[in-house]
Amino acid sequence: MKRREFITLVGSMSVAWPLVAYPQATMPVIGFLDPRSPDAIPNLLHAFREGLQETGYTEGKNVTVEYRWAKDQNNQLPALAVDLVGRQVTVIAAPGSTTAMLAAYAATSTIPIVFGAAADPIQLGLVASLARPGRNMTGVITLGLEVAPKRLELLHDLLPTATTIALLVNPTSPALSERTTKDVQAAARSLGLNIHVLHAQTALDLERVFATLIEQRVGGLVIGADAFFTGQAQELAALALHHRVPAIYQYPEFTAAGGLMSYGGSIRDTYHQVGIRVGRVLKGENPVDIPVEQLTKVELSLNLKTAKALGLTIPPSLLRRADEVIE
Repeated sequence: MKRREFITLVGSMSVAWPLVAYPQATMPVIGFLDPRSPDAIPNLLHAFREGLQETGYTEGKNVTVEYRWAKDQNNQLPALAVDLVGRQVTVIAAPGSTTAMLAAYAATSTIPIVFGAAADPIQLGLVASLARPGRNMTGVITLGLEVAPKRLELLHDLLPTATTIALLVNPTSPALSERTTKDVQAAARSLGLNIHVLHAQTALDLERVFATLIEQRVGGLVIGADAFFTGQAQELAALALHHRVPAIYQYPEFTAAGGLMSYGGSIRDTYHQVGIRVGRVLKGENPVDIPVEQLTKVELSLNLKTAKALGLTIPPSLLRRADEVIE
């Protein structure tokens, strides 16, 4: 090969090399923070991913997700949040836990955070207003706390002769447990009921709780809103049925799993909406300009099969008010 031909060949190759030598742009990274384990919420993860896809993002295709699971150990959430910040994720998603939301808030004031929570972020000092959150946070809130007294009233309507009702809360989620306890105790006083507050934060605690309910002959159980209890919906429903304890929870997943009653919004909708907002942040929107959405829809769900197994007759007034009846 002649020298001039060789130089021409090398020159043409140097033009082509940049087309294959430079890597593609790095995909954005979502830091996903949750107090449970992935096997506890597969349907909720699906809802989150659906929300992402509606904004044009598919995990593994044009976005990466770094998952951090506390495995029902809320005290691990702060360290997990700090780890995500250290990895310089693009946005942090905390779709199902007030405690995870608070951990993310404490870990960063610059990385956008999209939360899903039952507690009021204004009262917690996390956002300036729902319309314009300010700072680096936006998300979705439910009426989980506000309707806790209503769950007690509904259980009282079903069990009018019961004088003592138990309330189950997770003490490692004080933003939820303290407010729930206060509100339910106030509602109990107005109804002339005694409230026995029980604590649980692990699966082993649940066995102890139901043993206590039987020992103290409690008439029914109100389960406080908490991410741990949501992940244990099937176990709670099974324990309540096994020990013949009438119980009410927030989400319809509880009654679908065999629980007696539920009254509240949809946790699946929360995860879906968080996914949409995370996608909007990835597209370049500032959390300051994304209003916090309050999901106000609540539904009453009844499981007649479980009522029959417990020897209970659902009053016609409750049946008429029910949005869903499982037979």
